[in-house]
Amino acid sequence: MAQQKILVIVGPTASGKSGLAVRLARKFNGEIISADSRQLYRGLDIGTGKITREEMRGIPHYLLDVANPKKQFSVAQYKLLADKFARYIVRKDKLPIVVGGTGFYIDVLTGTTVFPDVPPNKLLRSKLDKFNKEKLFLMLKKKDPRRASTIDRDNKVRLIRALEIIDILGKVPTRQPARSTSLDFVFIGLKPENLDERIYKRLLKRLEPMIREGTKLHSQGLSYQRMHQLGLEYRYIALYLQGKLSREETIDKLYVKIRRYAKRQMTWFKRNKKIRWFEPSQAKEIEKYVRIELSKGD
Repeated sequence: MAQQKILVIVGPTASGKSGLAVRLARKFNGEIISADSRQLYRGLDIGTGKITREEMRGIPHYLLDVANPKKQFSVAQYKLLADKFARYIVRKDKLPIVVGGTGFYIDVLTGTTVFPDVPPNKLLRSKLDKFNKEKLFLMLKKKDPRRASTIDRDNKVRLIRALEIIDILGKVPTRQPARSTSLDFVFIGLKPENLDERIYKRLLKRLEPMIREGTKLHSQGLSYQRMHQLGLEYRYIALYLQGKLSREETIDKLYVKIRRYAKRQMTWFKRNKKIRWFEPSQAKEIEKYVRIELSKGD
């Protein structure tokens, strides 16, 4: 029996993944599952670059707007729902297309990383929470340099979680050889040569809408502390709204942090040798490659 194909589209932020996913979904009768750890939160639209209804062009999207931003949403919850929607799409005789930039979510979903079944340790978390993020990052770097190279060093919640896992397992699990499965994942990646320019232009375009979004979220009860935990755009918009950064400082810091984030994403994705990389402009080449890969085993 032929293996079920699932198309996976990865790449750094601002590379054009969402638009490509819609084009390929229309071309190959697909539906889309998001693999973005922040787009699954309701109300986090502009800062996360969430696709709009108009941009979806009628293609169903799953795992957008499924969680309350005031609460944590775990990778275990993500995998449970993503597996469910992938099976649902297959039953409709359509192609599941997974798209996003959260490498850990994608690796757990595709089985290339062993998911660490480590329960929360409230005592350890309380102890670690007393340290600032710089100290936590140095602790992680000493214990597990590989994980330190890909983590958001400004995200205290993720730093503590990584140290929590290490306390039990000795290190954060690495990629594992693919296990026997009835699924066949086809990986493609987008890597624009002009990524820095794309990041800067998108940041300038989205800044004012992000400020309005941050103001609205805070008025609805999302604390500045939680905005800080949500990372990147929301962290610095929160600082701006509190008067701790000027508009120019917000732009400068966000540009540096988003570029650094994009580099971490690429460090993560480069470990997966199954990803076939393309420039966003190579639309015809991408379609040809996908068509060939999807036809294998028929």
